[in-house]
Amino acid sequence: MKYIVGLGNPGAEYDDTRHNVGWWLLDRAAYDWDFGAFQREGKTLVTSGTRGDERIRLIKPTTYMNRSGAAVGPLRGQVDFDPAEDLMVLVDDAAIDVGKVRIRPGGSAGGHNGLKSIEGALGTKEFPRLRIGVGRCPAGVDLAEWVLDGMPEEDEDVVVGLLPDLVGALEVWMTEGMEAAMSRYNR
Repeated sequence: MKYIVGLGNPGAEYDDTRHNVGWWLLDRAAYDWDFGAFQREGKTLVTSGTRGDERIRLIKPTTYMNRSGAAVGPLRGQVDFDPAEDLMVLVDDAAIDVGKVRIRPGGSAGGHNGLKSIEGALGTKEFPRLRIGVGRCPAGVDLAEWVLDGMPEEDEDVVVGLLPDLVGALEVWMTEGMEAAMSRYNR
């Protein structure tokens, strides 16, 4: 089973914010893969299905970004769950330009509180993440305000335009592995 977790914040006021691009990608994957609507399950919204022989569960934590680990931590109890192989976290990145993508097998949270929370809950930094550039936070602007603000239309168009390719990146990660996904989709 593959678990793909998109980080974001619940509530209509956050739908169009930089911090919710992980949810945007999950929504696109659920649509492209015909998984159906997300349903509430504890501290998450989930939908699931299969692609080829792979069972997939798409997960949106509803705990707010800084507490994402509370929704992801229970995966540790799944039989045969290996975060380095079975988990992909989709997250915004305000340290890279709009439209840039960084897929990594693990590493630092880079100041992202959602990733820090998941690292704490799983007890490891070794889980794949797909970072979607939402633009660098300008000097003198509070980072929290920046990521919780809506994107200019032209930036949003760039990110939305990436989503079909990023669904492809998820498929490559599941079928061909991390190295293939990184070499084809990091930009």
